[in-house]
Amino acid sequence: MNAETIFQNHRPRLLALAYRLLGSRVDAEDIVQDAWLRWASADISAIRDVEAWLVTATTRLGLDRLRAAKRERQHYVGPWLPEPWQVDLEADPAPGPAQAHAIADEVSMAFLTLLEQLGPEERAAFLLKEAFDHDYRQIGDLLGHSEANCRQLVRRAKQRLQTGAPRFNATPAQHQQLLQRFMEAAQRGDSPAIQALLHANAVALSDGGGVVTAAIRPLHGAERIGRLYWAIARRGGALPARLGYVNGEPAILRFANGKLASFTTIEVVDGRIAAMYSVLNPEKLPALVTTDVASASL
Repeated sequence: MNAETIFQNHRPRLLALAYRLLGSRVDAEDIVQDAWLRWASADISAIRDVEAWLVTATTRLGLDRLRAAKRERQHYVGPWLPEPWQVDLEADPAPGPAQAHAIADEVSMAFLTLLEQLGPEERAAFLLKEAFDHDYRQIGDLLGHSEANCRQLVRRAKQRLQTGAPRFNATPAQHQQLLQRFMEAAQRGDSPAIQALLHANAVALSDGGGVVTAAIRPLHGAERIGRLYWAIARRGGALPARLGYVNGEPAILRFANGKLASFTTIEVVDGRIAAMYSVLNPEKLPALVTTDVASASL
């Protein structure tokens, strides 16, 4: 096989790693493109383990970008939420329900947001071990640390993630039904109905990036969240909405002037909504999802 064919065979895995590492599709694609440029100029006949070489190049490039992103995000207006990898109007019929739900858990907005708590090397070590099944020797070689230090990085990452880890204890059908009920109540501005669907201490995060109007701080409590949607509906600001999928996870998609204006995903715990993640920043929303496409698909 030639160099390009070899790289393309590994590209999906490299993209999956880069996206989980950075939480941004644009950045992930840029990193993998840079990895391709390095690969294209390398003497591949001298490379004994192609996958290890490509994963190493992608991870190191990703770490450099992640360190820069961490600095940039300190000045971000309001909560920073991950950029979606894929927004769909219908579920992918290829994987079975259990497999699709497992994949969605791995790249859910809740999980990717939680990863933001980790430092760059912690995040890389954790993902390489837990998501990509590398052993500690491989991780050590890649990050330039001893095996013992890598064990510490992964252990510390697990501890930091444990208390806030998303607990997806609802079936896909229950998740979608709860989201449907929330969407209908939000469209009506029915605050009591919304509050009944939420945990008392639920939290709502909105990412407008300073580009569009959005709450610049997390909103805590079912009552406050219910009042917010009541106020939006009362002002006539509730946009046309429908259910869709973000990274394979059920989501509310809202449209303005025929284009995707925002989406919301939820975290379900014990039959109620524990957290909501809404992305409104147009720079993070794919332009190809439109109401014209939505209408055609119904």
